[in-house]
Amino acid sequence: MSYCKICGQDNCKKHSLFLGKAVSLSAFSGSSPPEVFVGRYNYPNINIGILSPTEHGNTEILSSHELWHKNRLQIPSILKFRNQLIYGRTKGHIKSPVFTNSSANNKNLKFLKTMQEIAMTHKSVSTSFKLKKSITKNLESDSRVPLISNAAPVSQVKLQENPQVKNKVESLVSDNETKSKTAILELDSAGIQSSNIMKILSAGLLGMKKNRILVPTRWSITAVDDTLSKEKLKQIKFFPQISEFLVFSSNYVGNHYHFLLIPDTWEFEVMEIAMKSFAVWHDHESFFPRRKYANSVTGAYYANRLALCEYLMKIRKQASCLVFREIRPEYYAPLGVGILRQVSRQAFSSPPETFPSLSLALEHIQSNMRIPINYYTDKSILLKNKKQQLKLQQFF
Repeated sequence: MSYCKICGQDNCKKHSLFLGKAVSLSAFSGSSPPEVFVGRYNYPNINIGILSPTEHGNTEILSSHELWHKNRLQIPSILKFRNQLIYGRTKGHIKSPVFTNSSANNKNLKFLKTMQEIAMTHKSVSTSFKLKKSITKNLESDSRVPLISNAAPVSQVKLQENPQVKNKVESLVSDNETKSKTAILELDSAGIQSSNIMKILSAGLLGMKKNRILVPTRWSITAVDDTLSKEKLKQIKFFPQISEFLVFSSNYVGNHYHFLLIPDTWEFEVMEIAMKSFAVWHDHESFFPRRKYANSVTGAYYANRLALCEYLMKIRKQASCLVFREIRPEYYAPLGVGILRQVSRQAFSSPPETFPSLSLALEHIQSNMRIPINYYTDKSILLKNKKQQLKLQQFF
């Protein structure tokens, strides 16, 4: 006989899924946070699905990076929440029949339409699932549990209530003549959270009808961050420069960030170093628009840039910025780009430390870091450019 670590009952079947035992579920229902996920492997034939626990009610915290950060949840709590979600999925082509009006498997078409309705809402929505196979086994205590776990092939899915959809979302989803870029900007201007915009784009609900496709979740996250920051940069590059060296700092679950703003025209660089391995990730852009994907830093680069652009738009200034990210051993399980976007925004939510010179600003940053700062500065393209362009006394 065994007892449940969650409720204390003997031989508890309700929670056995979350304790790592193989559970055969032929059907279940629960409230999706809401969350959908579109895979990228085997593109363009990909996995598409809905994530939901077996519980009803407000389950938003199970998947919200914003709430995790706001409540300062630690990694074990976040992984426990994630492990409550079952990823009910099926396979489909990015150019689904829902976009082309061609004939197709009726069940897959119904699944996709349900997934799209969930992607449009901002509130938890009750959903029922019928499964083809038992779910994937995961150990609750396993620190390697992925953010998308407990995958379960679905034979049928139904909404048990009407999703709440904001008018602006409804309007742009119904608009087949507005380009996706324009729709993303309009949703942002209407106050729709960027994380919600990403779901809507991923579900193939934005853009001109002939161009609508399912977008892998990972790609949609970067696309939204990139689109929003690029649009802001069109204005920022015409703003006057800041007059002092500014340092903004924040940290969360082992991610320690320092944003160094230098009085100059726009230039942006991100440098990440992991304390355990001293692995380095590094990407840079000049005043001119970036044309290639940030292959080293990847999605975090665009999340960092968006947070910075939001701040510069607020103060109506421009600057060059070097981002220092120190990844400490406490960050033992990656939690997604959304966490890094929120940590970056946190940095700009408090007044900065101000300095008359670069050397003093770097001394301050070093005092709050464990890795020697020259590991960053010696490889910085941005600092190399500044030393070539500016007079020596501007730095010392």
